[in-house]
Amino acid sequence: MKLITDNEYASVQTSSASRNQHSSVKIPFVDLKLQHQPIEAQIEEAIKAVVQQGDFVLGKALADFEESFATASGVKYAIGVASGTDAIALGLQACGIGTGDEVIVPANTFIATLIGVIKAGATPILVDCYPDTALINLRTLNQVITNKTKAVVPVHLYGQMVAPHQLLKLAQTYNLLIFEDAAQAHLSKGEGYCAGSVGKAAAFSFYPSKNLGAFGNGGIVLTNDLQVADKVRALRNYGAPRKYFHTDIGTNSRLDTIQAAVLNVKLPHLAKWNQWRNLAARHYDALLTPLKSQGIIPILNQNGTGHVYHLYVIRVSAECPLGRQTIQEKLAARGIQTGIHYPIPCHLQPAYQYLGYKTGDFPNSEALCQEILSLPMYPGLSNDQINYIVNSLQSLF
Repeated sequence: MKLITDNEYASVQTSSASRNQHSSVKIPFVDLKLQHQPIEAQIEEAIKAVVQQGDFVLGKALADFEESFATASGVKYAIGVASGTDAIALGLQACGIGTGDEVIVPANTFIATLIGVIKAGATPILVDCYPDTALINLRTLNQVITNKTKAVVPVHLYGQMVAPHQLLKLAQTYNLLIFEDAAQAHLSKGEGYCAGSVGKAAAFSFYPSKNLGAFGNGGIVLTNDLQVADKVRALRNYGAPRKYFHTDIGTNSRLDTIQAAVLNVKLPHLAKWNQWRNLAARHYDALLTPLKSQGIIPILNQNGTGHVYHLYVIRVSAECPLGRQTIQEKLAARGIQTGIHYPIPCHLQPAYQYLGYKTGDFPNSEALCQEILSLPMYPGLSNDQINYIVNSLQSLF
């Protein structure tokens, strides 16, 4: 696919936002219409083809998408499932993780990472994150490894990959299985690796707002291991490698053929959409530099152009004279939607108190939950809109 140049990006984005000027600007947190409108006819045709064929479950479009997504991600096998959470649970099970095993996960992640580990039968063991990248702190892993530790789940948070070389070294040193949570990192790259190609297997989500989103829920497991792939195929389909022959206690978790058809249409555009996100982030970074003195600090990008920016996140640090809630409210008054990903760390969620963690156990994660603020980010977000967002921030000081 031919990617866009910086000049083309600026030209296209400025013209697309020409109607949004000054105080009349209304900038949503995510605008999916900008992705869908240019390919609407193709999507409708793809859905119509599935309807006419009638293969709504495990149909041709699913097989086509699995092959295409695996190729795009640089792995051999892809198995579509019903959600990203199921992709973690079934993927870990297929890798041999289960009851009695401990799996290391970051405290700073969406709760689905923990749910997937628990659904696989294992126990999540939490570790803190780095404050500048918000990614799992790999330097502290050795402190929690026991004879029950079987795997680590690095979360490629916000669209940025956890350092592959360091991960692989740790896995080799401590005999750990790497299972990537790449739910926010479709086609993200780092150190020569593509998200989903580093470990034994990986999980992705196709929730509608993801970089590659379906028209509902969906997920996929990637792996280079044929045995793992075959196991996931069986587990997602009642534990049956073939019809009415059940070798495992499986479940009903299949990516619908219609959703796969939609994803098939969108996948060829994903690299360009990711590039637009990265360019938009660079524009944000440049404009936000003067606000570092006011305690507004973007999450650090260590992947360069490989960062696919599912989210663009800033920290409203303790040095900022205004609180995060005040900033959110004042931006909302100017028509700018923002988000917080995530306001409560996993170990302090009521449902997971039984794991035995308490306030103060993971100070970086706890601090970030009080500081982070996600600004609008999506393909089609214009330079004019970013200018307006940052100017609105600057005006508060």
